[in-house]
Amino acid sequence: MKESTSREKVLKAVRSALIHKSEADFSTADSKAEIYASPPEGESLEILFAKNFSALTGNFIFCEKREDFAKSLAHIIMERQWDNIYCADQPLQDLLKRNGIAFSSSDSELLNANIGITSCEYLIARTGSIMVSSRLNAGRRLPVYSNVHIVVANLSQLVYNLADGYNLIQQKYGGNFPSQITVITGPSQTADIEKTLVKGAHGPKELFLFLMDEHERN
Repeated sequence: MKESTSREKVLKAVRSALIHKSEADFSTADSKAEIYASPPEGESLEILFAKNFSALTGNFIFCEKREDFAKSLAHIIMERQWDNIYCADQPLQDLLKRNGIAFSSSDSELLNANIGITSCEYLIARTGSIMVSSRLNAGRRLPVYSNVHIVVANLSQLVYNLADGYNLIQQKYGGNFPSQITVITGPSQTADIEKTLVKGAHGPKELFLFLMDEHERN
């Protein structure tokens, strides 16, 4: 029967390709080859991360001390009139309490969270990404539900590429590997609908990273 539309031709070609699959030869592939270049000479991981993270419209804030984090956060909260702040991380909760920053932490308040504050696993300098996992106190939900996601990290959590982060997570958790690992690269945005850029379609509209010059989280 003669095909009447270009759509039918395309579908026929797809069906044919699925039936008559070609076998790709990967026998000579080197699975251990280094696919990432080394860090740029003379540039620190924190500077590289800050550049790449900011290029993705992330808000990068460097703090020498934890007290600086609390002061900066309190100023932003007042300036933007934020409310419904949620935090499930105990060390961060203690820090917020000491500085008089109100927040909620019960599961019943999670869906109402406008601002979510979490820690992270590692920071990927090469891509300006933040690696989180289901083993963190925030779990799977908070980094997705809140309109604004605030991440608090230390210099010791900086690595160059994704492979470094995954290797360290493997060492950290061993046999209790997280059921989910997520790499956050900039605020949520999409242009799938009529080529119009929409922020916050699949997660937070804004992403903040407070990087502290301390080696311990507690």
